[in-house]
Amino acid sequence: MSASKPSSPVLPVAEAADIDAAVRLPVLVLLAFAILWLLTASALGLVAAIKLTRPDFLASCEWLTFGRVYPAALNALAYGWGVSAGLAVALWLMARLSRAVLPGGGLLVVAAVCWNVGVKLGILGILAGWSNSVPWLEMPRQVMPFLLVAYVCMAAWVVGALRAGSSPRLYVSQWWVLAALFWLPWLLTAAGAMLFFAPVRGTVQSVVAAWYAHGLLALWFAPLGLGLVYYLLPKLLGKPIRAYYLAPFGFWFYALFSAWAGAARLADGPVPAWTQAAGAIASFMLLLPVAVIAVNLFGSFLGGGLAALGRGVVLRFAAVAALFFVLSTLLYVAMALPGVAAITRLTWFAAASDYAVIYGVFSFAVFGAVYYLAPRLVGREWPFASLIRAHFWLALAGLVLAGVSLSLGGLQQGRELTNAKIPFADVTQHTLPYLQAATLAGALLLLGHLAFAVNFVKLVLCPRHRAASAAAPVPASLLAAPELELEVHAS
Repeated sequence: MSASKPSSPVLPVAEAADIDAAVRLPVLVLLAFAILWLLTASALGLVAAIKLTRPDFLASCEWLTFGRVYPAALNALAYGWGVSAGLAVALWLMARLSRAVLPGGGLLVVAAVCWNVGVKLGILGILAGWSNSVPWLEMPRQVMPFLLVAYVCMAAWVVGALRAGSSPRLYVSQWWVLAALFWLPWLLTAAGAMLFFAPVRGTVQSVVAAWYAHGLLALWFAPLGLGLVYYLLPKLLGKPIRAYYLAPFGFWFYALFSAWAGAARLADGPVPAWTQAAGAIASFMLLLPVAVIAVNLFGSFLGGGLAALGRGVVLRFAAVAALFFVLSTLLYVAMALPGVAAITRLTWFAAASDYAVIYGVFSFAVFGAVYYLAPRLVGREWPFASLIRAHFWLALAGLVLAGVSLSLGGLQQGRELTNAKIPFADVTQHTLPYLQAATLAGALLLLGHLAFAVNFVKLVLCPRHRAASAAAPVPASLLAAPELELEVHAS
């Protein structure tokens, strides 16, 4: 896996068209499912946020109590939106970079339908009261084998694109995607076996649960987001990744330390001291790969790259994802410090850190990738450029407002919880303004996601838009294969 500058020829237009045609149906189906789950998760999350400040909201419906609707929102976001959208963009990216034309897309569609049926059953199980108590893994254990088989079938298709391709090299963006594809089934299998099917005893359950929660965010969502950012930046900026020779070091050091950093979630918990220390040390060591990745990504903006942010919304999505990767990792490192952990653990601050990964890193990277790849799949431009801009600003405003309000509210909550003189009812009352701001952030995000969904449906399904596009020449920018042009793809 050499990191030298690529020398691949420009991908011919005909070959690019064949590659896109082979993956068009499964990618669009996965994206359609993902967007439906994104809207579902946004609506459920908004209901949960409202119930934090108004407990009487929908109080007569036991399916929508906070203890059910909040984990349902998290699981819909993680497994409905996260896995479907992640596999969709991973399939297109891998096929394009590997120069692979894979037959049998219909079987991949069947696997995608099976996965989403399993997620639906799992979400309904949570709302019906059959959930588990493991964070980010609350779906009933009966659906887990079904989900695992469906996922393996879809992920195998993505890996098959690599094996069937004719590209002479493997790019760093592919490293991140392939690693995430292997890490998720490992996490699901290990955690499911040790927590549900052959459960371990005592505090080991807490260790496994913390390891899984951190692994899902740090070994699935963050790597996929990074892979997309490494892919998009050289395309949109027209120049290679800066200090590309350092990229392998960032990848391997991140893979090494992230797997151990989950134990930091158990700071001051009823687990052995060496476990907590190992998690804190691994979290601190993440500063090394983050520094390398920051040089790669933000170094690309030197020499006029910042001016390009004002000209392209897709580039802005990718830049926000890169920024929040660095910020979220720094938050995890800070939370691993004993003095900080004593205040932030069991507060909304931890939720803000997790949200920065799944939405700030992963979702923003996927939004940018979808806005980039969907017109190339269907051969026409997005119908509403204004909705793309509205989506970006609504999503950014919601992300920043939710992150700031939950972080500040969590810090105040943690300080007051450590003060035995402050009644718990007062702590709850003092946190309400921050939760109300987070509720407003949820409303902004839902509006942004609706704009995204309307634009996608119009692009793919609207007969009038398809007819107008068919009568007009296909833009040259959609016929080209920019991932290999002018040797600017250094990922």
